[in-house]
Amino acid sequence: MPKYSKQANGLYRTKISLGDGKYKWLSAHTPKELDAKVQDVKLKLGKGIDVSAEKETFLFWANRWLALKKLSVSDGRYKSYSYRIDKMSDLHYIPISKLTVADIQDIINKAFEDGAAEKTLKEYKSVFSQICDYAIVSRVMDFNPAKGVIIPQVEPAEERRALTKEEQSWISAPTDHRAHIGAMIMMYAGLRRGELLALTWRDIDFANRRITVNKAMVMVDGKPEIKHRTKTKAGMRTVNIPRVLCDYLSAEQAKATNMLVVPAPDGSVMSSGSWRSLWESYMCELNFKFGDFSGIFITDKDGNKRSYKKPSSRFAREKIPMVIPNFTAHWLRHTFITNMYMAGVDVITASKQAGHADIQTTMDIYTHLDDEYKTNQMSKLDEFFDKMG
Repeated sequence: MPKYSKQANGLYRTKISLGDGKYKWLSAHTPKELDAKVQDVKLKLGKGIDVSAEKETFLFWANRWLALKKLSVSDGRYKSYSYRIDKMSDLHYIPISKLTVADIQDIINKAFEDGAAEKTLKEYKSVFSQICDYAIVSRVMDFNPAKGVIIPQVEPAEERRALTKEEQSWISAPTDHRAHIGAMIMMYAGLRRGELLALTWRDIDFANRRITVNKAMVMVDGKPEIKHRTKTKAGMRTVNIPRVLCDYLSAEQAKATNMLVVPAPDGSVMSSGSWRSLWESYMCELNFKFGDFSGIFITDKDGNKRSYKKPSSRFAREKIPMVIPNFTAHWLRHTFITNMYMAGVDVITASKQAGHADIQTTMDIYTHLDDEYKTNQMSKLDEFFDKMG
């Protein structure tokens, strides 16, 4: 048993040889506690762990790992790794050998609460795990705490795309439907549903053509309430709006009788359920106005198949078949981001305009669109060679 010395401060102290003339001092409140520390160090030494480096922080090993990655990954991927590590600031100055499953789980949970996608959560876990694996190979720790991390259950992402030019023209077309103003704002300013339903006329600066987003509608005990915060900190933003939307909203304000831009019929804050019902009605309106019913057949109550004849009103007793794509309001937000890409707006500006908490979300959309656009451009090469032939 090692010889322990009791210090003036009441702690027991001893030293253990690490080899090569190196020693490690240990201290504890009781001999029994010091025994446990001594055995822990001996166990690590027996496994070949470099206990002299156990005080090196997570950030120290993250930077060493990044330096290696810089030699083998693209610049975009390297920046993505750096961004994830920056977001793990709560772990930066913790000795890497002291990190626990709970430490990284807290990072994952916070990102989940901020609305991060499942792909983002998995990337946080992957980056953390790779850094720990590098420290394990370097004999600084013998267990990777990322192995015990659980990715929270994320709702399946809604399948969405940008609206085509024709579909966008449907949204822009004049109509008296109550959902039209909301659709215009979502397509030309990219607001989320909750942000839209909390929007007031005072939030719109017509002179400078911008909308201030600083609150959102949330459902509390089944009732809609306006909270003076958005889904994420990044959601608190100023959105620059195009002239077409500014002119449209200016005309709508002149007719407005409510402080809210998109209120419920009684003037109160609209609930999520009311908005869904309103949107379904709006889709029926667009379907009736712009749908192509030629070549549509229906089966009548007697089981006979016949050509469908469009009624004179969308409120006809007979159910009108849905012949246009039944897109959701969120597709309009995706259209807004896509239009920024097509207009050449840089990804940083686009991310701020969209209010994304994680710029990687915008980058993923831009990368997908970039690949899609390049594919479309390359088809012109086929046309060129076809003409040559």
